[in-house]
Amino acid sequence: MSESFHILSPEIHNSLVAAAYRKRGYTAEEAVLGARFCSEATRHGIRTHNAIKALHLDHLFGSGAEGCKPGAAIEVRPSRYPACETWNANRKLGQATAYAAMDRAMELADRYGVGMISVDNAFHYLWGGGYVMDAARKGYIAYTNCTAALAEVVPFGGKFPTLGTNPHSWGFPTTDAVGYPIVIDWATSVVAMGRVQQLKREGKALPPLAAVDKDGNPTTDPTAAVSLLPFGAHKGYGLSLINEIVAAFIGGSLPTIRNRWDRAPDDKHTCCFFFQVWKPDAMSAGAFSMGRSQAQNVKAVVADILAHGNERCMLPGQLEAEWAARSASAGGLLFSRAEIDSLNELAREAGHPEIDPATLRSVTV
Repeated sequence: MSESFHILSPEIHNSLVAAAYRKRGYTAEEAVLGARFCSEATRHGIRTHNAIKALHLDHLFGSGAEGCKPGAAIEVRPSRYPACETWNANRKLGQATAYAAMDRAMELADRYGVGMISVDNAFHYLWGGGYVMDAARKGYIAYTNCTAALAEVVPFGGKFPTLGTNPHSWGFPTTDAVGYPIVIDWATSVVAMGRVQQLKREGKALPPLAAVDKDGNPTTDPTAAVSLLPFGAHKGYGLSLINEIVAAFIGGSLPTIRNRWDRAPDDKHTCCFFFQVWKPDAMSAGAFSMGRSQAQNVKAVVADILAHGNERCMLPGQLEAEWAARSASAGGLLFSRAEIDSLNELAREAGHPEIDPATLRSVTV
């Protein structure tokens, strides 16, 4: 089903988004990084984690609450392991922290073959796929997970939300093999809460068995959705649990009080991040069949998976790559009319010129 989008230049978008961050007290550098993240999410069609979601999250749990401190400095904690660092983010903007952590993990991987960064006292970084995709484009294998801003997911077999949507994100340097990085990125709930908010804006229904209402009954109405359900029943539950346990090892506290600052005031309420990056040659055993190189072997394996009648199957990351190509062809970032209206609310808040939809070109997708 086709949909019409307005085409907004990245320059106008980034100026507006950066102004919104600056209005909330963020430094110029943080504002630029926040806008960069939102632009990349939109460019790749990640509408659940664009500027509207990012600044809404900041209003609810970030600078508008106690979860994020504009201008905060990251503290790198001492470590006896040279390829590993632990950071106290001091509630710095999540996107700025994540970009810095991934960059540092790549630097460590250049030296040691692998780099690992564990981040405590963080504010949510939103779309994890963007960070691993950037690393994969540069030739690294990358992984990240984080604890979500709130416990909104009911464990398999339970009735009370004690887990976050807890995303996992993997990026692989497969541009030479398939034309784009393979990026496996998902929330561990059936849908992310950002998807619920997007469908509410667009007046569309949720998929079945994705959310429950205030009484714990399944609902497809995004206006009635209160909590989410894990995908794949016990499997999604297990993947979500991984993030909470990793965070517990880093220093994260109870999921049910995360970003709920009115509860247990003496406890910790912040998120945790985990990043791991490694060089592909660091894991090569060297004995590739038929004399293939590592790169040739990866290409051959992917080609075999998509053969034998599977030629119409998609690879993870393909949709994002296709949307990025669509954005490039359109010459800008694609937003629905409802999204333009939401961006203009941010513009008014920041004292920034509003976007006139009548001046924008449109494209049907």
